[in-house]
Amino acid sequence: MNARRDVTFLMIEDDEVDVLCIKRAFKDLKISNSVVVAGNGLEGLSILRGEDGFERLPRPFIILLDLNMPRMNGIEFLDAIRQDPELKTSIVFVMTTSQHDRDRVSAYERNVAGYVVKRNAMETFVEAMDMINHYWRVVELP
Repeated sequence: MNARRDVTFLMIEDDEVDVLCIKRAFKDLKISNSVVVAGNGLEGLSILRGEDGFERLPRPFIILLDLNMPRMNGIEFLDAIRQDPELKTSIVFVMTTSQHDRDRVSAYERNVAGYVVKRNAMETFVEAMDMINHYWRVVELP
């Protein structure tokens, strides 16, 4: 099977408009990989671990993570996966409206692959998805 189809994207995002914009960016760029959506960090963890009625997300996967979410925010999610022996090497791209230096530093301290600020929603998502599309086609994923 084509390696491009083997990578699943886990989008952890609570804003339905952003979810639709990211899916539209995938379509516009002709990226046909599977996209699984979690509404917050706790649900994302359940999907990654195969808990609470969710089927475990197979590897390889790339996580697209919002920071500002209810129940478990993005930084708390990053702390949880970096402490989990099975998830600590997960590749995570942060996609957020936060331009605060403390959030950017906190994310990079938790080994994110990139930090994308959502400015003009559709334009930002298309550019970010194009970059991530090139990224995973070139790198070797765990």
